[in-house]
Amino acid sequence: MTPPRAKHRKGSDRGRSDDRHSSGANPTGVTRKLRCAVYTRKSSEEGLDMEFNSLDAQREACQAYIASQRGEGWLLVDDRYDDGGVSGGTLDRPALKRLMADIEAGNVDIVVVYKVDRLSRSLLDFHKLIEQFERHQTTFVSITQSFNTTDAMGRMHLNIMLTFAQYEREVIGERIRDKVAASRKKGIWMGGWAPLGYQVRDRKLIIHEIDAERVRGIFKRFVQLKSATLLARELVIARATNRYGHLLDKGVLYRLLNNRVYIGEAVHKGVSYPGEHEAIIDRKLWDQAHAILIESPRKRAANTRTQTPALLKGLLFGPDGAAMSPTHTRKRGRLYRYYISQTAMKRGREACAVRQVPAAEIERVVIDQIRALLQTPEIIVQTWRAARKTDKGLAENDVRAALLEFEPLWNELFRAEQARIVELLVERVDLQPDGIDLRLHVEGLTSLCSELRGAAGEHQEAA
Repeated sequence: MTPPRAKHRKGSDRGRSDDRHSSGANPTGVTRKLRCAVYTRKSSEEGLDMEFNSLDAQREACQAYIASQRGEGWLLVDDRYDDGGVSGGTLDRPALKRLMADIEAGNVDIVVVYKVDRLSRSLLDFHKLIEQFERHQTTFVSITQSFNTTDAMGRMHLNIMLTFAQYEREVIGERIRDKVAASRKKGIWMGGWAPLGYQVRDRKLIIHEIDAERVRGIFKRFVQLKSATLLARELVIARATNRYGHLLDKGVLYRLLNNRVYIGEAVHKGVSYPGEHEAIIDRKLWDQAHAILIESPRKRAANTRTQTPALLKGLLFGPDGAAMSPTHTRKRGRLYRYYISQTAMKRGREACAVRQVPAAEIERVVIDQIRALLQTPEIIVQTWRAARKTDKGLAENDVRAALLEFEPLWNELFRAEQARIVELLVERVDLQPDGIDLRLHVEGLTSLCSELRGAAGEHQEAA
């Protein structure tokens, strides 16, 4: 059937007297120029790299039709509105958005498409578009399908065509889903983002050895730490990312640890099938990691706290000179850590002026003292003098800068590393009823200074 020309809408039809879309001459005898925008779309990207593809064919046919209506004032606009590889079941299309913006700006009078379903395969979406067209007095024309939306019969005709278009889209979707399910059952990779450790070649997952070693290291480190929170903190501080540049934070880490692709399986809707790709993680390591993951996060966190080294172990002494040993107790599911006097443990509560102290509180006091002392001129000078015995060219400013670097660095260190530095710096902490006496190792200060200067040098080289 020959496609119709744009219909003239009389003012009485819409309650207005303008003659914007008249196809013929107006009362003055002058033909109105009608700006025509061609919209094309193709659902898949297949064939778009060809010299002459489906979008070109649609556009060429629409241009020819517009040229045939030149006597009616139709003119092709310069802009191209081509959506390649975009489904007609959504309105989230770049070219369509540009087209709608130009319509709202009053730059388009007629939208020309090859077929109705190029604009939309969704009945609801199509009605939304038509409403926007009418709101801005824009006409819609399909060059291969004849219909007139100004009367009830034409609107019924259009709705019937759109219903079949939507039915076709849903059937195609079901067919694709069935194909994906069948392929996954055979272990075939069906596209998407390749997991860290793999690369896609000829539509198959191939191991990327460098990244695969990183994945194995992450699994092994998780088994050691038994905490995704601690491991994620390590990875974030190291600025570790996946192959797409996303930081390996806790959310990404959990997805990595639960990805069964790493043991050579393909998963579809929660069901695993043997994959055709090679595994990165052996079953023993996978089972070790997942035995930890199955345990509740709260219980894992409590176990981690229990295994956390006590910062002042072997360094804290009570008023009578006896050592104070780390211990802990659990009440209502919460862990409480203490340092308790050996004298009180052996001779009873009354035998010691200070029987026990909360671990977190005394550790915080000691750390605050260390951080304050490292910034005092006396400690800086003592450290510089001691360090010059092995490094004659060392300047006092270098020592000062290194020790000042300790302040922001401390909070980024893991508990085990904090315990190592405290043991390096602190010779002894004597707990008194009214305060503490803190003695530092000068040799430890010089070692810390050397470490901090070395870390600063590596950072500058990396930058």
